Amino acid sequence: MEFEKLLELRRSVRAYREEKVSEDDIREIIRCAQEAASWKNSQTGRYYVSLSDEAINEVFEDLPDFNRNSSKNASYIVATFKKGISGSGSEEADLWGAYDLGLQNSYLMLKASELGYDTLVMGLRDEKKIREYFNIPEDEIMLPVIAIGKRSKDPNKPVRKELDEILVIK
Repeated sequence: MEFEKLLELRRSVRAYREEKVSEDDIREIIRCAQEAASWKNSQTGRYYVSLSDEAINEVFEDLPDFNRNSSKNASYIVATFKKGISGSGSEEADLWGAYDLGLQNSYLMLKASELGYDTLVMGLRDEKKIREYFNIPEDEIMLPVIAIGKRSKDPNKPVRKELDEILVIK
């Protein structure tokens, strides 16, 4: 798929069909995410995925109502990174870990789109319950839960700011 078309296709989707994501596709999506650049190739991103009905329901129950309403029928990817590694030795060490994970998640979402899946990045969740369910170590910082599935309706394309509003060239 052409890159520009892929960028147009990727949207935050808030309505999913009752259709499961395959484990093979999840593996391919995460393998693609691993190709993102990271500080000194530290590759600190980690992913915990709910594909079984039990795991999907567990994460679903650990979301606030508005995220439940937006992600019904989706599977979930919990994205974390190992803290204290990226940017090691700097005051912003864990900010670099978050930056690296953001790059990985961008690759993840674009690959999901290429495979015909849609995503929604959600920041609000019950971190303690999700961490406990997946047995996520304390040395990992949990960032988003990403809903993944196939859209049941097309989202509107959001208006983007004018380029000159966000760009300075000297």
